[in-house]
Amino acid sequence: MRLRHIKGCEEFVNNHRLTVSEPEKNKGRWQHPIHVEIGMGKGMFLREMARLHSDIYYLGIERYESVIQKAIERKEKDEQAGIISSNINFVCMDAEKLADVFEKGEVDRIYLNFSDPWPKARHENRRLTSPRFMKLYDEILRKDGTVEFKTDNEELFDYSLESIPASGWKLIYVSRDLHSENVPNVMTEYEKKFSSKGNPIFKLIACR
Repeated sequence: MRLRHIKGCEEFVNNHRLTVSEPEKNKGRWQHPIHVEIGMGKGMFLREMARLHSDIYYLGIERYESVIQKAIERKEKDEQAGIISSNINFVCMDAEKLADVFEKGEVDRIYLNFSDPWPKARHENRRLTSPRFMKLYDEILRKDGTVEFKTDNEELFDYSLESIPASGWKLIYVSRDLHSENVPNVMTEYEKKFSSKGNPIFKLIACR
């Protein structure tokens, strides 16, 4: 997700206490267990997960400083309201650089929530469930680690149902209407918006 550029967001994000400004220096030294959300948007999902699971360290990755600034501001509002969680940080980086930031087998879980579908065939390699990215996840996830993917885009979901197994992964959970099932679920901003319109939410979980 890309927001309108916020003047001064680069300095705000780089200097904020919630941001890991040089994540590559933490390679091999991250807190554990660590769960990573790639493309976290404004961070609602990550903040709620951190609140519910204080024993897990959550790291939100996003490409744009404007988006991270919004996530940080919402985290600060939570703190002002007395919702304190010290197990969450943010990183501004491209997911292509995951192997520069995490050692082999260092990450316990990866969340992909409402990722950009990149619908044109020539952009397939940019999809976060493409073989290119699944190979990256294979490098940084522990052996029993999982990838959880949610979307409202049925075409991207169908693509992922083929691309993930083709990349050597196993699908251990698949739902074409997540909200109709009695399973634990923390929603994202997009998920609330889409589900309120009656759109089905698709989810899968993959492991090696």
